[in-house]
Amino acid sequence: MADIFDGYQPAEAWDEMFSGPGEPRPAYDGLISALQPMDPAELRYRADQLARVFTDRGVTFDLGGEERPFPLDLVPRVIDAVEWDLIVRGVRQRVRALEAFLADVYSDRQVFADGVVPWRVLFTSSGFHRQVAGLVPPNGVRVHVAGIDLIRDEYGALRVLEDNVRVPSGVSYVIENRLAMTRTFPGLFAEQRVTPVDEYPARLLAALRAAAPEGAHEPVIVVLTPGVNNAAYFEHALLARLMGAELVEGRDLFCTGNRVYLRTTHGRRLVDVIYRRMDDDFLDPVLFRPDSVIGCPGLINAARSGHVTIANGVGNGVADDKLIYTYVPDLIRYYFNEEPVLPNVESYRLDNPDVRTWVLSQLGHLVLKPVDGAGGKGIVIGPHADEETLTELHGMVAANPRGWIAQRPVGLSTSPVLIGERLEPRHIDLRPFAVNDGNDVWLLPGGLTRVALPKGALVVNSSQGGGSKDTWVMSTDAHSAERADAPDFTPAAVAPSGMLADRQSDPFQSQDQ
Repeated sequence: MADIFDGYQPAEAWDEMFSGPGEPRPAYDGLISALQPMDPAELRYRADQLARVFTDRGVTFDLGGEERPFPLDLVPRVIDAVEWDLIVRGVRQRVRALEAFLADVYSDRQVFADGVVPWRVLFTSSGFHRQVAGLVPPNGVRVHVAGIDLIRDEYGALRVLEDNVRVPSGVSYVIENRLAMTRTFPGLFAEQRVTPVDEYPARLLAALRAAAPEGAHEPVIVVLTPGVNNAAYFEHALLARLMGAELVEGRDLFCTGNRVYLRTTHGRRLVDVIYRRMDDDFLDPVLFRPDSVIGCPGLINAARSGHVTIANGVGNGVADDKLIYTYVPDLIRYYFNEEPVLPNVESYRLDNPDVRTWVLSQLGHLVLKPVDGAGGKGIVIGPHADEETLTELHGMVAANPRGWIAQRPVGLSTSPVLIGERLEPRHIDLRPFAVNDGNDVWLLPGGLTRVALPKGALVVNSSQGGGSKDTWVMSTDAHSAERADAPDFTPAAVAPSGMLADRQSDPFQSQDQ
């Protein structure tokens, strides 16, 4: 085996590439053979080339006020066709359940009347917006794009870590990672059957067109960005360019007669679909934050009148609430009479006094997450926290138990990452991106593998110093057939509550059984 792998020692967690020292998993045989002729110095040189490519293309992110190239590791993550099929089935099922739940939340609310989810969970959720109650999108889709975060546990099983159906980001890195890797390692792709990722803009554009109001035969689609200072602005601009859509800010739009128009040098232009990349609170100062200067007054009334579609749907944040996350397996059973294909991480709801008392006594052994947190912010990993942090956490949880969930610590799987001129294990997760056009939920092959770069770290978010890997789904005839059916693309311009009451003897037992 090549020198670059000789010193690699898989961590105690499940390693994606090796089952043991010098024992590669079958899916990685071809990749390891291709990498064997390279020495560490050559890998380091190619890694520096990748960073320069990203800097030149503007693929950067803000870390402590400094713009840096987004870290892309040279060693791809490989997913075989069998496992990818499992991921596709599991994510599709979950997106469909969240779609059904959101339709219920903003209409009949039968899921609450039937006692599957308590009413108090809905009315105490910061993501629930009464302003859009009764608003039905033209084709019924609220989750046009979803990012479902997956991890692999200590036993090699895939689990859902988090749902993102508000404004999921990161797909631009999938596209740019693949472009950079093909330029840096052209020989790898000549020898490996890797499923392409370049269908995503076409799939997204088709889903947005399908969501247009009735009568919009050639729908005008815009990408609404908060502006150039937003951390994800590169992604907003990239997707607009690849779809041939206008990239706009709130000041470029205006509403009159419950319709939305775009200001152009040739006069106003009717807008049919807004792919928004900003939070609900800033969209419409009439119904949300009156101090917002990045939204457009009147958007929600135009959407309610059926004259414009906002994607993703306003109010989707209630499904991102991490307390709702604990109910998703029950939602799947309730709406579809199916068992979840992908289980949750074992989680504990703190609204039950007995559960709360137990969790507060075990903070040093659990992971605590704020229910409305994003980007890894606010998460406290008990085994890694000091006494001062745990004491402060105890007070916050006791004062606001609705604001937190607890989970057992999961040893995220690891993968070889180039650190200096050595390969070392680092923890990773996976964010598959799903696009829903109302008829089918399509998954971008592979998605974004995020890497926790600091040694031993478990938080993979780029805002916390994380990086990424190119994610390879090994192609099959089925994948080729699916690609042949892709839409024509010609861009115009270029656990049940109280579960611990009976499980005190085994507090880490899954609530999803």
